[in-house]
Amino acid sequence: MSTRTNIALVTGGSRGLGKNSALKIAQRGLDVIITYRSNQEEADAVVAEIKSMGRNAVAFQLDTKDRKSFNAFVKQVTGYLQESTGNPVIDYLVNNAGTALYSPITEVTEEQMDDMVDIHFKGVFFLTQKMLPFINNGGGIINVSSGLARFATPGSSVYGSVKAGVEMLTRYMAKELGPRKIKANVVAPGAIETDFGGGRVRDNEEINAVVAGATALGRVGLPDDIGGVVAFLCTEDARWINGQRIEVSGGMFL
Repeated sequence: MSTRTNIALVTGGSRGLGKNSALKIAQRGLDVIITYRSNQEEADAVVAEIKSMGRNAVAFQLDTKDRKSFNAFVKQVTGYLQESTGNPVIDYLVNNAGTALYSPITEVTEEQMDDMVDIHFKGVFFLTQKMLPFINNGGGIINVSSGLARFATPGSSVYGSVKAGVEMLTRYMAKELGPRKIKANVVAPGAIETDFGGGRVRDNEEINAVVAGATALGRVGLPDDIGGVVAFLCTEDARWINGQRIEVSGGMFL
């Protein structure tokens, strides 16, 4: 049996759920590559924290909206891997990077919709496509969706719909990548206290109270509630979970 260390790539791993996922993955004994869009200082702090656990980590800049940059990004990642491990491959790809959009249907602009599709759907699709030659057989893909793909709250029509598309895409990934024994699954958080969407769930007391009241476990979610589930899917214990949507919402809108 091989004793090599598994490696996970987490997009948007410098803050929020991505950061928590990266840390939890490292705690499981994996080395981690994270991406950040603009704040290198935050990303470097996450890398330092992972290294303090005795795991290898590195951060690369990536804007998942900018698909023209994907070839250069993949070359950068695989070059780093070749140099540091002797093999240009990863085991797990966590498509987490994203931004929020809160707007009623009557006010959504075409530019806003294009941004959501570019970041959350095309970005996930084409980054995965570019990375597939460098994902080990038997590895896994974890796509981060949202409870908003199951239930509807006013103002999230575009975001929720695009995430629903990612969930269907994940099932296609599971089917088409099955011959390579690559699993593909969705983790769908409920409302979480982070800076996502300007921190509205965290900082708006009224929204926070509504979410807590609609959640069976009686509170809003925290990043620490999510990362461990993502990390679990990056382990051998999750080897028979494939093509599934795992909602991690404390029982929101049951």
